Amino acid sequence: MSEQAIEPALPALPVTAFERRFKHPPGLVILFFAEMWERFSYYGMRGLLKLYMANYLFVTAREAYQGCRQHAQPCDLVAGDPTTVFAWQFIKGLLPSAPGEQASMLYGLYTGLVYLTPFFGGILADKVWGQRKTVVIGGVLMAIGHFVMAFENSFFLALLLLILGNGAFKPNISTQVGSLYPKDDPRRDGAFTIFYMGINLGAFICNFVCGTLAAVYGWHYGFAAAGVGMCLGLIVYLAGQKYLAKDNLMKTAEGAGEQKQPLSSDEWKRVGALVALCALNVVFWAVYEQQGNTMQSWADEKTVWPIVLGFQIPSTWFQSVNPLCIILFAPLLDIFWRWQAKRGTEPTSVSKMALGCTILGLSFIVMILGAQAVGDGKGSLFWPVFCTLLLTIGELYLSPIGLSLVTKVSPVRIVSMMMGMWFVSSFLGNTLSGYIGIFYERWSKDMFFLMLTILGLGAGAAMFAFNKPLRRVLGHH
Repeated sequence: MSEQAIEPALPALPVTAFERRFKHPPGLVILFFAEMWERFSYYGMRGLLKLYMANYLFVTAREAYQGCRQHAQPCDLVAGDPTTVFAWQFIKGLLPSAPGEQASMLYGLYTGLVYLTPFFGGILADKVWGQRKTVVIGGVLMAIGHFVMAFENSFFLALLLLILGNGAFKPNISTQVGSLYPKDDPRRDGAFTIFYMGINLGAFICNFVCGTLAAVYGWHYGFAAAGVGMCLGLIVYLAGQKYLAKDNLMKTAEGAGEQKQPLSSDEWKRVGALVALCALNVVFWAVYEQQGNTMQSWADEKTVWPIVLGFQIPSTWFQSVNPLCIILFAPLLDIFWRWQAKRGTEPTSVSKMALGCTILGLSFIVMILGAQAVGDGKGSLFWPVFCTLLLTIGELYLSPIGLSLVTKVSPVRIVSMMMGMWFVSSFLGNTLSGYIGIFYERWSKDMFFLMLTILGLGAGAAMFAFNKPLRRVLGHH
């Protein structure tokens, strides 16, 4: 039975003059900019997080400014007391003793938990609040969390607020992109690619603002800028409500929803196939997320950053390489896939995701060569930048394709929960990335990057192996 026969297509929004001109509804612009500013806040804070913990918060001789010891004339360290951070004494007992390893595990746990809570945020939206209200609640919690980061003793409270807020915000803004289009609308994949570019525009510009403020004025100025970005995202979202599609609870209230119908056996099979695909994604995210963890450590400790007009470029600018590559390559890949589609050679969604894992694994061969070339000294920007360029192509083959697939094949009445399920794979992968990062401190660097290569290639091989059975269930997506 076809998907359309099981589940009626969502009604299209009225066509506006904007849509006739730009081929997409104006709601996509609202969601694009709301997500852009939210990601500005998330990645601006994330780019500082590991270095802040390892070089400032959890040590007694602290870098008052990001990159203090990397400056041409290193600035003086300041005294500090990690024991004043609420709950640190308890949490410290669960971690390794070295600050770098502690920071790696906490970085992985934090970036993991921000992808676990979307599962519950999706359920809350589907059953209780609706997508719109849940997004607003999440945005408010995150804005508060960013500003609480200014108080060092409340560090873990700030992380908790950010984790809970992200859980409410993230799955429900993504599903609203899909709601702008009828079920079989061919523009849907393109819309998610555009939306994904919004994510990465925010991730690109944030490091120049947050990272630079942290380097020039101090850590807390960088975190405060992230909070301002979150507030801007909320303002855009609230101002553009009339351009968004009605969420599931609104439709249910009007008698147009299917909230109480049980899932059919075919729908359960699609849910099961998506869960299997999410499980295969875990290794991808564990390897990919090293770019904010061990790759940031490499950029900080093993890379020579240029001085431009007397300004020492902060190592946190490295975090803008990945989103810049996405902004540059996403349109080119979209053109390439459309060219393949005309020739009948475009891979299925699952095949694209398998290719993404494989390319990710191959990208770390660059770092193996870089580790051998640099040795115990410092080396060129080429190594981390070229590795990131390659892994970004892998990411584009997996992440936006997976987001689009979830909205296409999920039963409509649990689509937010299934989007949350997609993010659970990121939770497990990010958490695993923190444990993997410990070996960056313990092993030789080339052996560490060899492990990442093997993990990426293994995940790609597993995904190719499951391609046929998954296609039978998901259809020709």
